[in-house]
Amino acid sequence: MNSILDQLVSLLSMETIEENLFRGASQDLGFRQLFGGQVLGQALSAASQTVDSARQANSLHGYFLRAGDAKKPVIYQVERVRDGGSFSTRRVTAIQNGHTIFTCSASFHEQEEGFRHQTEMPDVPQPEDLIPEEELSPHLAKALSKEKRDKMLRAKAIETRPVQVLDPLNPAISEPIKQVWFKAAGTLPQSPALHKHLLAYASDFGLLTTSLLPHGASIWQPQMQVASLDHAIWFHEEVCLDDWLLYSTDSPWAGNSRGFARGSIYTRDGRLVASVAQEGLTRARGDWQHKDIMG
Repeated sequence: MNSILDQLVSLLSMETIEENLFRGASQDLGFRQLFGGQVLGQALSAASQTVDSARQANSLHGYFLRAGDAKKPVIYQVERVRDGGSFSTRRVTAIQNGHTIFTCSASFHEQEEGFRHQTEMPDVPQPEDLIPEEELSPHLAKALSKEKRDKMLRAKAIETRPVQVLDPLNPAISEPIKQVWFKAAGTLPQSPALHKHLLAYASDFGLLTTSLLPHGASIWQPQMQVASLDHAIWFHEEVCLDDWLLYSTDSPWAGNSRGFARGSIYTRDGRLVASVAQEGLTRARGDWQHKDIMG
């Protein structure tokens, strides 16, 4: 692993404080607040540590209740709700400064045989034929403060290659559909649980912004107040972030200052390994100004 990826793996490994109680360090990615994907990945990691390894995560449903502080660690309290014949359920509460910032339920299931079908993967260019995200970032970085610019341009633990190249500062109106390839920026330990924790982490990147595409809006515009409200992910198959995965997202609805988006995650050979859904706050406010944008 490279050092940046190693830091992310360590971030998701968690520190055990007491039985059912864990501490996770935080990572400042340059956003206005703590990145939601960090909390998703750490909450799933904490829950996984209380479940027999024969049972792997099959779903997580969570609510973001307060903005987190990227400069402080997060405490995760796990409640062992039930261990049934083939499923285990855990409830996780994430705490900062004495307040709950996130809560979720996670389900774990033993491997079973059953009926199988899936939707087809969209026909898109292969990642080798696309421009890496790091080659597109400098344009956006010009509009940021030096501190935020440095964070945006530093090496990433997750590599991304968007199928549709958008101008985030002046986005054109388009259909609420986008695809991006992503993978770990290096080779990971062969731990099925770890790869799911990393997938939960990565699933929060860019999902909600799909609902802004028909409106020519972007999270980088100074009047936009955008925040995740809830997030759900279903793990259909074992996942491997050592190779490229396609994140295909669409937004069937937006209204009442909320946007809804859903995503399907496919392997390079077309297997559907996970599905994601999220609703978030998408307000355009004249009194709201990003401190991160210069001028």
